[in-house]
Amino acid sequence: MSRAVGVLGGAFNPPHIGHLLLAQEASAALRLDELILVPTGVAPHKRIDPEPGPELRLAMTAAAVAGAPGLRVSDVEVGREGPSFAYRTLELLADELPGSELTFVMGADVASGLDRWKRPDRVLELARVAIAARPGFDLGMVDETLVGLGAAAPVARIEMPPVGISSTLIRERVAAGRPVRWMVPGPVERLIAERGLYGGVA
Repeated sequence: MSRAVGVLGGAFNPPHIGHLLLAQEASAALRLDELILVPTGVAPHKRIDPEPGPELRLAMTAAAVAGAPGLRVSDVEVGREGPSFAYRTLELLADELPGSELTFVMGADVASGLDRWKRPDRVLELARVAIAARPGFDLGMVDETLVGLGAAAPVARIEMPPVGISSTLIRERVAAGRPVRWMVPGPVERLIAERGLYGGVA
């Protein structure tokens, strides 16, 4: 019997409770055996700024999910050179996990631009797609984009509790000397403080 494996990519700069809630809800809704978080190595579509370094983002993501059943982190992007194209990441994970059924988990904001990615057809060959709603994004339009690229209809949905937290907000609070406890997992908070990330004081 094949294993159901979710793939959730992102900068994770830093990872926060919104990422973990998405991982939790995706795992439950899609009945995943495992969900893999994949920190971006070299982002092909936008600059990661400020960039603490891919290895530090990987370390924070690993710290965020340490001990969480069904979640793990992969260095498949951080560990290779060149831009981190999603289709190549999925190819490598498919090779690593033969016989697994991959599901690519995305926010509606990310999914709406999939047609501008490199080889989106290959992404959809390798994995089914599951979409989490985002404020301001019409899921019907997102469906049209994905089905137009060859995704199976209807596209899987992930219901998310509303969370008004973003990596940008975390970075701004750290830079301003404001607390981020309860917004990020404790080990991530400690790493940010120890390394003096985002303008904080080490």
